[in-house]
Amino acid sequence: MAFKFTDENVEEIINSGKPVVIDFWATWCGPCMNMSPTIDELAEEYADKVVIGKYNVDEESDFSTQHRIMSLPTILFFKDGKKTSLRLAGSQNKATLVEKIEELLNL
Repeated sequence: MAFKFTDENVEEIINSGKPVVIDFWATWCGPCMNMSPTIDELAEEYADKVVIGKYNVDEESDFSTQHRIMSLPTILFFKDGKKTSLRLAGSQNKATLVEKIEELLNL
């Protein structure tokens, strides 16, 4: 199961030392809902290496505003407490997500 990011915990998790992948989503977003099982799968597969989770933009807003999230789904990648240049927008398949996660691990 993917981690649930909130405005209260997101900075702490990013600064925890592990690489972080955040999926910005909403319940009304069809592509977000289609990707949800894949995000959950990847969270389990990479549990020992990467914190993979979801940030619901309808329940939270500060962090998404800070990072200028304008379309959903958007996925941001963090390493060593900093946002990387890696970013995905729109619906993604598992292979693309795995490729980006591996790229994050190799930064």
